[in-house]
This record gives sequence, structure tokens and C-alpha cells, in this order.
Amino acid sequence: MTPRPITKRVAIVTAGALVAVGTFAAGVGVAGPEKSRKPAKAEIAALFDGWNDALRTGDAETVADRYAKDAVLLPTVSNKVRTDHAGIVDYFEHFLENKPVGKKIETHINVLDNNSALDAGVYEFTLTDPDTGAKRVVEARYTYEYEKRNGQWKIVNHHSSAMPEG
Repeated sequence: MTPRPITKRVAIVTAGALVAVGTFAAGVGVAGPEKSRKPAKAEIAALFDGWNDALRTGDAETVADRYAKDAVLLPTVSNKVRTDHAGIVDYFEHFLENKPVGKKIETHINVLDNNSALDAGVYEFTLTDPDTGAKRVVEARYTYEYEKRNGQWKIVNHHSSAMPEG
């Protein structure tokens, strides 16, 4: 009986090792990091609560930090479009003087994908005049567009406009 050439044995062992490594690699892919999941509507709705809590701090920077660096804010009580962090801070420095407390009246949430969602509807703000202490309620329409960036939900577009008189 003639011994088999060593090269065939090496080829068989190498092929077996490659199959084993390929099977292991496939297993690692299955057991690897979990895919990002689509957020629930309740998770998106809670983002407003976080924003409203930021308002209650009275700190414009805290509120502005909830916005992406390239966010656009079309605010309720200003005609000026805010397109950068400094502009958003400026708006909230003035708005926060009225100690606003927001409350959603009607909300419609559309989760677009794992990293983006829209929240649109009607909210109202109770505002307190800093000079007299008199309170007034302003009802407005709103739209928030959120994106998940670096694992955090940020506001990328926020439009708020007072309800038209009817």
C-alpha cells in the first residue's frame, strides 16, 4: 500500500479548518450586536416630557442641548428662524423669562424608522408675566422631528405656531 502524498492530507485538513472557521464566523454574526430596534410611540412621546422638564430648569443651554447642532427652530413667539445653537439659546433665554409650562392637547406620532420620528399636534403653554405675575395660556400647533444621533434622540426640526384666531 502506497502512502498518500502529504499534500492531499494538508489540503483536506486546511479545507476542514476553513469550514470550521467559516461556521464559527457565521455563529459570531448571529450572536453579534443586536440590531437597532424601531422605537415605540410612547418612547417618542416621552421626548416632549424631557424637553418640557428642560424648560422647567429655566436654563436656556439645558433646553438648547436637546436640539441637534444643525437643528432648525421656528419658534412660537419670535419671527426669527433659529438655525444654530447660539440662536436657539437666544430664543429660549427670552422665552424662559415667562416660566413656560407645556402640556400636550393632541399628539400624532409617526415613527419613520429606527432613528427618526415625527411628533405633531397641539400643545398649550401656561406663561407667567415676569413683571406682574399674571398667567396666560397660549395654544399652539407644533411639529418635532427627532433623529437618533450617537445614541441620543435630538430635535432636528421644531416648528411651533400660535393657533389662528377662529
